[in-house]
Amino acid sequence: MEKITVGVDGMMCGHCEAHVNDAVRNALKVKKVSSSHSKKETVIIAEEGLTDEQIKSTIDATGYTVTGISREPYVKKGLFGF
Repeated sequence: MEKITVGVDGMMCGHCEAHVNDAVRNALKVKKVSSSHSKKETVIIAEEGLTDEQIKSTIDATGYTVTGISREPYVKKGLFGF
């Protein structure tokens, strides 16, 4: 699994976050997605490889602007973080 952090410019409130989250869930196969307008980012947890172009085109279609994409391996932590 992979954790993908996407910089997103233009989100101003919780409704904007929900709009981006719904677009990502509907267009891409993801395990989890969460957005923060204050951090100006969307975090995607996905099992299968998503290309930067897929992510960028999905979010750009909502009217918001992707400012950057970074990736790192995602390791699910146990109940107590061990």
